[in-house]
Parts: sequence; C-alpha cells; structure tokens
Amino acid sequence: MTTELVGRGAETAALDRLLARAADGAGSALLLWGEPGIGKTALLDHAVGAAAGSTVLRCRGTRMEAGLAFAALHELLWPVTDRLDALPTPQAAALGGALGRTGEPANRFLIGAAVLSLVSDLARRRPVLVVVDDVQWIDEASAHALGFLARRVASDPVVVLLAGHEEPATGPWDGLAALEIGGLADDDARSLVAAAAPGADPALVDATVRTAGGNPLALHELPTLDRAPADTPLPAPGPPVPIGPRLRRAFRDRVATVPEPARALLLLAAAEDRGDRHVVHRAGAERGVDDSAWDDALRSGLLHATGSRVEFRHPLIPAAIYDGAPLGDRQAAHRALAAALPADAVEERAWHLAAAADAPDEEVAALLELAAAKSLRCGAGPAGARTLLRAAELSPAPAQAARRLAAAARAAWEAGHAEAARQLLDDAERLESGTDVARASSGLRGILEFATGIPERAHHHLIRDMDAVAGSRDAVQLGSVAVRAAWSAGRSDLQQQALQRLLAVDADDDPALAGQLPALRTLWSCYDRAGGPAPITPAAARAAADRLVSVAWELLPPAPLVQLWGVVQPVRDLLRVQAAALRDRHELAALAVVLAQGAVLDLDAGRWGAAEAAAVDGLQLAREVGADHVATQCHGTLGLLAAARGDDGAVDGHARWALEVSAPRGVRALSGAAYWPRGRAALFGGRPDEALDHLMPLARPGHDAAHPTFALLAAADTAEAAVQAGRLDVAATRLAAVQDWARRSGAAWAEATVHRLQALTGGSGTAEASYRRALDLAETAGTPFEQARTRMLYGEWLRRARRRSDARRQLAAAAAVFDRLGADPLRRRSLREQDLADAPPARRGPGPAAGLTAQELRVARLASDRLTNREIAAQLLISPRTVGHHLANVYPKLGISSRTELARIDLAGDLRIGADARGR
Repeated sequence: MTTELVGRGAETAALDRLLARAADGAGSALLLWGEPGIGKTALLDHAVGAAAGSTVLRCRGTRMEAGLAFAALHELLWPVTDRLDALPTPQAAALGGALGRTGEPANRFLIGAAVLSLVSDLARRRPVLVVVDDVQWIDEASAHALGFLARRVASDPVVVLLAGHEEPATGPWDGLAALEIGGLADDDARSLVAAAAPGADPALVDATVRTAGGNPLALHELPTLDRAPADTPLPAPGPPVPIGPRLRRAFRDRVATVPEPARALLLLAAAEDRGDRHVVHRAGAERGVDDSAWDDALRSGLLHATGSRVEFRHPLIPAAIYDGAPLGDRQAAHRALAAALPADAVEERAWHLAAAADAPDEEVAALLELAAAKSLRCGAGPAGARTLLRAAELSPAPAQAARRLAAAARAAWEAGHAEAARQLLDDAERLESGTDVARASSGLRGILEFATGIPERAHHHLIRDMDAVAGSRDAVQLGSVAVRAAWSAGRSDLQQQALQRLLAVDADDDPALAGQLPALRTLWSCYDRAGGPAPITPAAARAAADRLVSVAWELLPPAPLVQLWGVVQPVRDLLRVQAAALRDRHELAALAVVLAQGAVLDLDAGRWGAAEAAAVDGLQLAREVGADHVATQCHGTLGLLAAARGDDGAVDGHARWALEVSAPRGVRALSGAAYWPRGRAALFGGRPDEALDHLMPLARPGHDAAHPTFALLAAADTAEAAVQAGRLDVAATRLAAVQDWARRSGAAWAEATVHRLQALTGGSGTAEASYRRALDLAETAGTPFEQARTRMLYGEWLRRARRRSDARRQLAAAAAVFDRLGADPLRRRSLREQDLADAPPARRGPGPAAGLTAQELRVARLASDRLTNREIAAQLLISPRTVGHHLANVYPKLGISSRTELARIDLAGDLRIGADARGR
C-alpha cells in the first residue's frame, strides 16, 4: 500500500503510469530533479510502494563515496550478485571486477552491458524497478553504467527512477526524460503543516508556509522540532544538502539536546557518510563511545540502525551535525574512522586522513595519489583530478606538489575540463621547473596550446617536451602533435623539424610502439623540403593505416592529409573504433578531436548524414571542453555541407565563427577550411567571380588562408570557377598543381580530378575520353559527390554536342546522387540541363514567351531574376557574349526593350522544366 502525498497528484500519476507500462512489458527511465527537500525521495518511496510484485533494486549516492569507483553499483547490485554467473563470461568478469569480486580491469562498455543483461534477466521473471537517489553524488563510474542501463530498457519490463538536484542537461543522465519537482501550492503546504503539527497555532502555520516556500521538508520539520522525537514516525530520508540556514540551525539545536557521548557518535556517523555501522562502532570504541551512547543516539530519533546499516532521519541532519562541530572534533572523528577501516580500504582511509590533516603530510598525500591512480584506471577522471589536487595540497615538498598538480591537470584535460587543466598546470609550473611538470603531465602544455592556442607556440612546447617526458610513447605522441601543429600553421620548415625529431625517436622500450612506428613514419612523411606534399602511394598509406588499429589519436595525421593520399576508408574505420573506445572511457577532449576528424572523412566518402552527426557532436563536445580549434574544424565541415545544400547563410555563419578563432592565432589550415565553403557556395550558386575571390587565396603565398593541402583539395573548384569566369590561366595553374600531385602520389581522386579538369579546359577532341576516365577513377576513389559532379559536367558537354540521349543518362544519374545527398543547387542544375536535353525544339505555350527557343527562354528567366550576363553565362556554360546575343533576340520577340520590362513578364508557364513537365 502507498500513502497519498499531499499536493503530488500529477507526479504520482506519472510514476504510476510508468509502472503500469512496465507491467505490460514496456520499460522507461525518468529523472526527478529539484531543490533539496522538495520531495523527490518521497516520490521514489511512493513508486517502491506501488511496485507490488516487482523486483526492487535501490541505492543512493553519498559524499564520501563520490570518488570511489563503482561504489553505488556495488550497493545497487549486492542483493543479486548470485546471478553474475549467468551472464556471458566477459560481462561477468568485467562486472565482477567492478564489484570487487575479481581482479578484472575496468571496461566501461562491458560493465554497462553486464548491468543491462543482469537487469533484463531479472525482468524475465517479473518487472524490475531500479531506484537511484541523490544521483549528484553517485560516483562517476557507476553513473555511466546506470546511464547506459537507463537508455536501453525500452523493450524490457524495467523502470529506472533517478532523483537529483540538477536538470540533466549534460553528463551521464543527458537525454533521459526528466520531471522537475517544484514547491507545493500554499493550500497544499498548509495541509502538510496541519498533518505534521495537528492543532498548531495559525500564526505558526502562516510563518512556516512563508519560510518554507513550498519545500515539503521544511514544512514538515520546522513546526515539529520542539516535539519529542521518539513519539513521531521517521519520515522518508530527505536531501543531503540543507535548504537554508534556518533549517540548519534548527537541526543543530536538536542535536544540542543529545548527551555528549551520543553527539560524538552522531558526528562519527555523519563523517563516515557510508552508513557502515561496523566502522562507526569500531571508531566509536576508539573514542570511548559505549552502548549507552548508542541507545541515546537511537532514542533521539535522529539516527536509526538496521542490520549493518546506520542511517540518519534524513541527510540534512549529518550536514548540520558535521558543519556545526568544531574543526578539532571533525579531525578527530576522521582519524578514528581511518583507524577503524579494514586494511584493504585504501581510498577511504586516504580521504579520512586527508580530512583530518591540518598540515602537509607526505604519507597521506601518497595514499591519496594511490587512490587517484585507481580512480583513473576506472575512467573516473574528475574524481582522480580532485584526489590529486588534495594530494598536492598536502605535499610538503614543492616538487612533489608540482608533480601531483601536473598529473591532476592531465586527468582534468582527459576528462574534458580544459580550463581547469590549464589552471592546474599553471599552478604546477609556479612551483617547479617546466621539465618536471612536462614529465608529470605527459607534455600537456603543448597539447593544450595545440587545442586552443597558437600552433607555432604549441610546436615549440611540444618539441621541447619530447625530451622531458618519460617513455617513447609519450615522445612519439608529442612529436606527432608537433607535426600537426606545424601543418596547421602552414609552416613546412617547422613541420620538417618536428618530423625529423619524430623519426629519430627510439622505441626499444615499447615493443608495441616499435611495431607501429614504421607505419607512423610512412604516414607522417608527408612534406618534402620544398614545402609541398611529398609522394606516398595509396598502397603504402593503406598498409600503414591498417597497422595502426590501436594507436592514440595524437599519432594520426590530420584528416585532410588522409584525403590527399586517398586512403579515407581505413583511417575512417580506425577513427570510428577509436570514437567508440573514447566514449566508453569518457575521454571527452580526445573524443571531440576524433569526431571532428571522422566527420571530414565521412563527408569525403559521401556519408553526409554521418558527417553532419559527427561534426555536430564534435562541436558540442569541443565547446564543452574548451577546444577551440576542434570546434573550428567542425564548423568547416558543416560549412562544406551547407555550401553543397545551397544554404549560403549557414555557410557565412560557420565561416565567420571559424575565422574569428583561426585567423588571429595563425591557424592557416583552419582559415583555409573556412574560405573553401564560401568559394564552393558561390560556385554552386553560379557566381564564379565571387568563388575565385574566396578560393584563390588558398594558393596565394602570405595570405592568412594560404595552405598547400587545402589549395590542392579545392583545386577542382577553383579551376571550374576560373573556366566559368573566363580565367583560363588560373584554371591551367590549378590543373598543373593537381597533375603534379597525381603523378607523385597515384591517388585515385587526384587522377580523376586531372581528367575532369582536362575535359573542362582542353579541346573537344579529348573531352569525352577525359570525362569517362574521370568517372572510372572517381568510382575507384569512393567519392560519390565528385563522381556526380563529373557526370553533370559530362552531361552538359554531351547536351551541347547534341547527344541528347547520352546527356540525359548522365544528368539523371548525377541528379539522383545529388538528391540522395541533399545537394540541391547541383540537383536543380542537373534537372535543368536534363530538361533541355529532353526538348531540342522549344515547347511553345500561349503566353507572352511564345516563339522563344529553349535557350532563349532560359536566358530570359535568369535575366528576369536580375543575374548579370556573366552570372548567366556561368550557369549555362556559355560565354557572356552569347548571353548578350540571346537577349538581343528575346527583347523584340517579347516586344520589350529592357531587363526592367523583362522582370514584369511571367515566364513560368511558357516552358515546363523539370520532372513534372516530362511526366505530362
């Protein structure tokens, strides 16, 4: 049976609906959130009471265990650990390791999968209700396992109910359904006060309602504090944090009425924070607390015990007890608790001793460092960083403090807290030399600068710290990032310097790395002494990429270089595997980088939906962790997508954001990546001169956006715009650049581009052979968008050659690809050309345009849209002089003399263009 909660009809009805759905076989998850004391725990109790016939698993977070990996999961699953053997062997081993039953190392994915399998197995017998209270104090490792469970119970009769203080905008509860629990209405508040204090003075009731602001805990406790606790039933546990100073003082006054030995016991229980009655009992015995003190504490109504557990009436009480005790008493309590812990409770002892310390203590700092190492192995980066920070505070020697601060900075960075990492690193460097800090942080200074600052400065730090870090793996990682930094800056001289240092690393101390180093050297040997891309065959690059199945992201070259070499697929597959692993380990900074790189390669491979999803996710993560340059790369990818889709406003927005970050910091690669979408948008919109304004700076020495990689990648766009604008000299220059790269690399995309540009710029006698060869090579390269562009240009050439049937086939195939990808401007262009190929004579209608040829009508329509002769010529692939000739014929046929008059004529009904017209 459940008790009706005053003023919570809507909330209890929502919970009842979830339980009813579970009884019918449909699972769900819900997070209740709101301020402390608002009644979340009472609602959870209602659900437990209403879940008749269900298996109930329940736990709650505590302050002391927030840094202990899998502590909450241990509490939740302890009643059903006998079922672990029924799980698949890898899952059973992983979950057994998390629960302390085996020595299996933590694997977050397997642990999450094991929890899901265990709960699903229980649900085959009867519905399962999982209740987790105070999620804000759930340890990070448990939170990710529980979040994994909550997102995957829809097909099982399972309800997961969570309660916490904050809206789940980010973190492990992101994406879950949430219900905010607000304060009670005044009438309901008065009813609750009347139930808590029957016959209370009306003035007291009014004062309580005003003070509590609809908070049920305050409404229940304030008017009853002067009543005998033993005579009242224990309410459901409330929130762990006091709702305000008045209620806090009220509980302190209550504690003051308890005899001194019992107060000492209450302080021990408040400081212990885990509810372990045995530990509190042993610590109390140390301090002379006897059975009579236990009796007094239990009779006070503030504390109650069940089996091996001891709990406060609600978590506000321990906060009031602890905060109200003198510092010396709190320290003594922590020392007693540390002495009472079992020998294997290293982390708990370390934190109790840290809380008791009032001066630097190397022994305690060392214990905390051990505890942090365990947290980091479990993937609990923020907890590890906090533990290392406390260890640094207790370190007597500046060198030890600096080392621990630097390690904390690295942990914070890997957990996605760039600003905190930078501050910790600054603090470490103020205490000790850069060399020692670089070793302890694994060269974090250069990594941070690469992610957010000036690439040339990042290069300096990274090259310097290669000699400081311990082990060849760290040195290779820093060297690889140094090459990337120099590449980003467009500094081939610095890139050569970093590459030489990277190739000189001796990896004899790391056999796995030694096996991978030849492949890394192959991939990174990408620039010659002249500063241009160096030759590397696709076969060699593919073989190298296939060998790097487990390397960190820092060791991989940037995605645009992978595009140049034409080995997109193996590296894209590698990045996909890495992204899954980084998500599992919750390494947000690295995940943002990998998503941004993968988005570039997905775009190249024609997987535009995946590219957009990865770029959006990467952008969000990059903003969260403060990785500005990663965010800029995501903006570049999204800009290219917007350009292909004809969304000029989005292109401009992405480009402006990117340039505001990249240009002042000298990140030429990212500036080039911002100019390119603007050029494409103008090209696809029929504005070739504007396109050249954006594209030519990529190859202009000294320009902020000049970068050899992006100049090559955008060469086809630049040449096509140049042809349309009548700048054949520019087109020839870009063709020569791609020819040189194709000759040296053998990359299929480059050879396909060469043949396409030769068809555009060469004589008609060789155009068809060039187009056909370009189509074959584009298919080999796996670039469907570029292959469709070639088909469109080939179809236009065929139409002008009056081979209409062949033209229709090419144009239809191109339009289908553009339609699938969402490249609307080029789809429309292909359909217009296809319509012209369908109808050699003009199809005349009764309107004012009767008598115009198909091409004249097309020119007239574009001119009526106020396009210039040059812009019309670019769209129709004719000369501006020919446009003028057509307009000279159009005007007398329509009986007008100017473009102004042309704009007033409705030309829409006179020539049906597109699929609809062809179908009629």
